[in-house]
Amino acid sequence: MVPMMTFFRSLGPGLLYAGAAIGVSHLVQSTRAGAEYGFQLIWVILVANVIKYPFFEIGPRYTVATGKSLLEGYRELGRSAVILYLLITAGSMFIVQAAVTVVTAGLAAHIFKIEIPLWVISSGLLVICGGVLALGRYKLLDKSMRLIILTLTVSTIIAVVSAFSSPASSTVGPLKQFDWSDAASIAFLIALVGWMPAPIDISIWHSLWTIARKRQDGHLPSMRDAIRDFHVGYWGTTFLAVCFVSLGALVLYGSGEALSPRAATFAGQLIELYTKNLGPAFFVIIAIAALTTMFSTTLTVLDAYARSLRHALMVLRHGTDPELSTDQDDSRSKHYWFLLAALIAGSLVILVFFLESMRALVDFATSIAFLTAAILAYLNVRVMSKANIPEEHRQGPIARGLGIVGLVFLLLFSFYYVYVRLST
Repeated sequence: MVPMMTFFRSLGPGLLYAGAAIGVSHLVQSTRAGAEYGFQLIWVILVANVIKYPFFEIGPRYTVATGKSLLEGYRELGRSAVILYLLITAGSMFIVQAAVTVVTAGLAAHIFKIEIPLWVISSGLLVICGGVLALGRYKLLDKSMRLIILTLTVSTIIAVVSAFSSPASSTVGPLKQFDWSDAASIAFLIALVGWMPAPIDISIWHSLWTIARKRQDGHLPSMRDAIRDFHVGYWGTTFLAVCFVSLGALVLYGSGEALSPRAATFAGQLIELYTKNLGPAFFVIIAIAALTTMFSTTLTVLDAYARSLRHALMVLRHGTDPELSTDQDDSRSKHYWFLLAALIAGSLVILVFFLESMRALVDFATSIAFLTAAILAYLNVRVMSKANIPEEHRQGPIARGLGIVGLVFLLLFSFYYVYVRLST
């Protein structure tokens, strides 16, 4: 048996996946699901994670089997596949980065009692994240994420165990039942499932982080190690989603508390409600869990957008990425830094001028992610099926079957989403 610390040090892209995935979808959406409907929607979250599993797993599997990134696989399908990815990313990246950053800033302001505009705090956070990427590049990102995810996991588990040990009075207010015929309830469900566990394009980020890890180690991991690393990140993310639903159900469900629809306000309100119901001693635990959740997302998303955009542009232009054959990390490229600076600048423009419209902007970004999920999932499956990969490195029959079910599910749910939006 591999010693625990050796095993933990061997993890890499899987934890970065978790850092990117565990954000607004967990801290805000999953907690809200528990707060409003108790444990009623846990099965929906589990089903969503199981059905989407094959599309995310293709990221590390394809890269280890071929030595190429998933975007290079897209390019082999045709230039239009890469262009489509660029359009999807360009249409949402500034909004997504601004959204996760402002929630992190709202938490920091609440925890440390900082009374300055959120866009100023957000600027500081983006500078800090940029500094982490500048100083340590992938290596520091990889190492820091292990500490962040470990802290997040331990503090969240402590909070959940404490909530189960001394749940708040859940009969103060009315106990709400999920209404499958109510348009508002369905809209919330779609928002919850749309980013659960994460947008499909994180499979591309995972692929690129796997290549970055190769440069650090000097070789690609074995397929067994890569999939094990992925499983830790993926199912760990699923487990934490259940934890946040449980916290909402045990602490907030039926409490009669009105939750703010604004993510940054909601995040601060969340800490106060947990502290009120579990006791002041849990302020630090909840604060650490919430802040590490959002900081990990802010950091990993910032790196991933710049890394994937740089790579996509190279692949679109050359058919491959010349820098992938060198030992130089993407984050040493001038193109990476230009795109990183552009991402920070664009996110700050949104935070300065459109902060009051953030909810509408996030709804727009969520809609893009949800409606394009089936497209990216299909491209992932196509890349894997067309690649010249030994049979032992391909997905098994269960994963392939789940992929078919998942594609049908995403398509039908997308049509239903459009129907609900048009009818409300």
